[in-house]
Amino acid sequence: MTIDWSWISGHTDDLTTLTISHLQAALSAVLLGLLISLPLAVLAHRVRPLRGILLGLSNILFTIPSIAVFVLLLPVSGLTRTTTVIGLTIYTLVVLLRNTVEGLDSVPERTKEAAKAMGTRPLRTLLTVELPLALPVIMAGVRIATVMSISLVSVATYIGDGGLGQLFTDGFQRDFPTPVIAGVVLTLLLAVVADALLVALQYALTPWKRRRA
Repeated sequence: MTIDWSWISGHTDDLTTLTISHLQAALSAVLLGLLISLPLAVLAHRVRPLRGILLGLSNILFTIPSIAVFVLLLPVSGLTRTTTVIGLTIYTLVVLLRNTVEGLDSVPERTKEAAKAMGTRPLRTLLTVELPLALPVIMAGVRIATVMSISLVSVATYIGDGGLGQLFTDGFQRDFPTPVIAGVVLTLLLAVVADALLVALQYALTPWKRRRA
């Protein structure tokens, strides 16, 4: 299998556009997933009977094939980027919700009792004590969700919006491997770079762990 480097050099603008589009779809889904999962995770952590229901529901949604999700969304949002983002968000929820709940569970009870004894209100305790201490576990979920979303964006090619996945379709239809290889390499690079940036972000947001080390 050979690579036509002249094709790559002649399509750098297209590759750049598709890469940016791919990344925008993945990050939008992760951000939306975070906005949805954070309050749900706090609710599941505070109200124990709801934990099994919320986690079970997210697991059920995760088992639906990705293509089926996009097809089911078509009557609602059509052949648009919105369909892609909603579909990807559904898959991020199972990881983000579970990790956020586990992160909140990992906060020592005595730490929360100490904050309460100091007169700290529950909301402030959540924002200044529980979430910061749960951040390493939450960020682990964010990293998994981000890499997973980057890999799943290509599936949206079947509804006309798949970022780098369009290169796979183009290559297979023309029996021309170069676009396929370029798409695979760029997708892998996006995943690696995004994960590295999230590791750096977590390092910056958890200075107490550096001091402890």
